[in-house]
Amino acid sequence: MKLSELRKSGHTPSLVASFLYFDVSFMIWVILGALGVFITKDFGLTPAQKGFIVGVPILSGSFFRLILGLLTDRIGPKKTAIIGMLVTMVPLVWAWLFGTTLTELYLIGILLGVAGASFAAAIPMASRWYPPHLQGLAMGIAGAGNSGTLFATLFGPRLAEKIGWHNVIGLAIIPLLIVFILYIVMAKDAPLQPSAKKPAGYFTIFKQKDTWYFCLLYSVTFGGFVGLSSFLSIFFVDQYQLSKVSAGDFVTLCVAAGSFFRPVGGSIADRIGGIRLLTILFIAVALCMFGVSQLPPLPLVTTLLFFGMLFLGMGNGAVFQLIPQRFQAEIGMVTGIVGAAGGIGGFFVPNILGTLKQITGTYTPGFMVYAGIGLAGLVIVLLAKQSWQKAWTSKEVSRQL
Repeated sequence: MKLSELRKSGHTPSLVASFLYFDVSFMIWVILGALGVFITKDFGLTPAQKGFIVGVPILSGSFFRLILGLLTDRIGPKKTAIIGMLVTMVPLVWAWLFGTTLTELYLIGILLGVAGASFAAAIPMASRWYPPHLQGLAMGIAGAGNSGTLFATLFGPRLAEKIGWHNVIGLAIIPLLIVFILYIVMAKDAPLQPSAKKPAGYFTIFKQKDTWYFCLLYSVTFGGFVGLSSFLSIFFVDQYQLSKVSAGDFVTLCVAAGSFFRPVGGSIADRIGGIRLLTILFIAVALCMFGVSQLPPLPLVTTLLFFGMLFLGMGNGAVFQLIPQRFQAEIGMVTGIVGAAGGIGGFFVPNILGTLKQITGTYTPGFMVYAGIGLAGLVIVLLAKQSWQKAWTSKEVSRQL
């Protein structure tokens, strides 16, 4: 039984701490998207501007993931996470007390990217404690911290109606402080840490073709998940005239599927192989997004988005089940690079949806484009499989193909 093995292996408090850190950080990272219908109304934004404002934290998170990934490999994931949480407090205080101009909002969104960069420290913290055959489950549990989106989408709109969106962002400081204290007490770096390299040494990873395969795959799976998480409340309000709170509830339902099925995807990938699972998932995602592009009635579009997000969440787990098999020694930096690619994908999703809505007057083209991106992910998987069959020779790794 995998769970019993997981308890006997590694360090459970560190795994839990990784989950908590990622969870609260993810909640903060997407908070502008969760409150987007309130913020965009205050500033009177166009559809394209709506997509851009919720995409800014996602894009800046890509940049900061590279920095935190480098720090993780040099000073360890625990110290890196502590630094990340301290920096994350800055934009929360700023948005709470000020944040009255669009320029300020952009700057706050950029700094919120540090919360999104938590991935580059949380995942290596979990990964380094566990053996190869438990990587999918362990990293899936830590990565399920993207369920923090649930708290943002479920409670954010409700609280904003009563106390205003500025105060909602200020309230986020409280759970961050609680997790900060728990993390210091619970988390412990694994005894076997890779030796620190010169910064330039890490960037040789970019020369390896496998790095780019992982980046492209994750830009589709995680990019779709976080991009849709940030934009769906705007979509539900614009397209189906839901109230702000009801839209948040529908988004929460969809986000829950992607969050809680991430470890399921990792566990299934442990059994049947990450490549096999991703092949199935990309086909399913493309079909779901094509269905959404037809803008069917609310019950059907919600069902399609629910399963689409579920498949994307499983895909996230599958990708990060494969990465430690290939890049164990450089897991921190690779996590940062691949996570950054996912963030870049997440930036483009709301911008594509918002911009095409402004140009065409409908959301149909935007979701059709993302259905095409799902098919592109399938092509990338098949190309990667051919490459890895030649390069990965160990029994443990070849089983994944």
